[in-house]
Amino acid sequence: MARYSIILPVKNGGNYLRECVQSILSQAVNDFELLVLENQSTDNTLDILASFNDQRIKIFPAPTSLTMEDNWHRALSLPKSEFMTLIGHDDILHKNYLCVMQELIAKYPDASLYQTHFRYIDSSGNEIGKCKHMNAVQDPATALSHFLLDKIDLMGTGFMMRSRDFEAAGGMPMYPNLLFADMELWIRLSRKNFLAVDSQECFSYRKHPAATTSSSSDARFINAFDLLMKYLIGLKHDDPELASVIKRDGVELLRQYCQGITHKVLRTPKSKRETPSVGQLIHTFRQYGKDLCDGKFEPLDYRKIKVGKLIDSNPISHGIFLLFKKIYHKPVLKSH
Repeated sequence: MARYSIILPVKNGGNYLRECVQSILSQAVNDFELLVLENQSTDNTLDILASFNDQRIKIFPAPTSLTMEDNWHRALSLPKSEFMTLIGHDDILHKNYLCVMQELIAKYPDASLYQTHFRYIDSSGNEIGKCKHMNAVQDPATALSHFLLDKIDLMGTGFMMRSRDFEAAGGMPMYPNLLFADMELWIRLSRKNFLAVDSQECFSYRKHPAATTSSSSDARFINAFDLLMKYLIGLKHDDPELASVIKRDGVELLRQYCQGITHKVLRTPKSKRETPSVGQLIHTFRQYGKDLCDGKFEPLDYRKIKVGKLIDSNPISHGIFLLFKKIYHKPVLKSH
């Protein structure tokens, strides 16, 4: 049996899929299988997969058309190799990915999560940035702190784990549109023992203009974030060693997402919203601050959040804000 399972969920992958699969099959290390979770595609996805005529490719068709989260969750029940990783159908593994992972596992056999550096590419495959630098070894407290302080880039693609640990964690969490799901899984796996990282750049993560994060409805985005909050609040109560990290560094996580989510809602005309007002969202985040950080987070202490509330509370100012957004095609208030 192969040592590595590369799991590829896909629905209507198109030409991105061809490039993705080719990058996987071109690995310098050959000891792997490619498990495709095919989700009732209506384009040429199956033809592309068949064109490779490679026995390492195993296709698992969905019985009916599934949501994105349901399809990714099927990875939990697949027969898998000792180690596994997941990849988006539009992302790319560099030729050295498995080779570097194999060396990393040999160097840190007790790690519970393995990761390499990576680059961001656009829809055309051009490099548009690199991930944040990651230290070679991170214990659970350090890894969690870096996540809360936005010092690490987490994507569903690229990190490797033992299949038994993935199954013990319950697989990919069922978050709407998988928003924040990879974050919870990453935390669950890193805290089992520790995270090991290689500084080599071993995969490319594709960012589209209309990414899942920005194109998801406000309601789904907020519901997904609420699930992440419930997980972190539960972790704070269940793990005394991590509680101090969560109380201290959770403030920055709340600031970042309170600002980002309220401004995401602010950019939506009230007649088209699925969510409460900015003021009501701020109230929700204030409660998160009480539960997560023992009341150390007050949203209105931050200027951009406060200004967002003021704009949203006045129909005239909100109308002017939306007009500026329409004219300049970019946010008046930046999220960062």
